This record gives sequence, C-alpha cells and structure tokens, in this order.
Amino acid sequence: MPTILNIKGYRFFFYSNEHLPIHIHLEKGDATAKFILEPIVELVKSKRFNASDIAEIRKLVIENKEYIKTKWYEYFNDNEIK
Repeated sequence: MPTILNIKGYRFFFYSNEHLPIHIHLEKGDATAKFILEPIVELVKSKRFNASDIAEIRKLVIENKEYIKTKWYEYFNDNEIK
C-alpha cells in the first residue's frame, strides 16, 4: 500500500492490487475517501469526512493530479492493469 503524498494530515495512497480507472485513496484518522482522476476528479466514496473536508480534499487531488497519475503509472506499469 504505497503512500504517494502526505498533505495537511491526509495520506494519499494506492492499494497494491488496484484497477482502472486511475484513482486515489485517502485517509485521515478514521475517515477515508476515494477519488477517480479521469475524465474529471470525482468523489467515488467517503466515510466520516464532512462536506468541507471533501471540498478541501478534492482541491488537493486536483492540484496534485498529474503527480498522482505519474506515480500510478510508475507503480503499476500500465500494461499490468486490466
């Protein structure tokens, strides 16, 4: 479960057995969320984050979208993901 970023107490990570579409998981304390990155950054699911947390997280995902995608391709070697 590689950690990609730590920003403002949020840990951005992938699971080792991920699947397409490209997405990122986040956690802070006991709260979790998942966002897809393409075609637009969109919340898939969230537990225990409030609306203002989700807005802040979405902004962070958008600001770091290209970095997250780069790390996705480095880690998963696009050909291996179906």
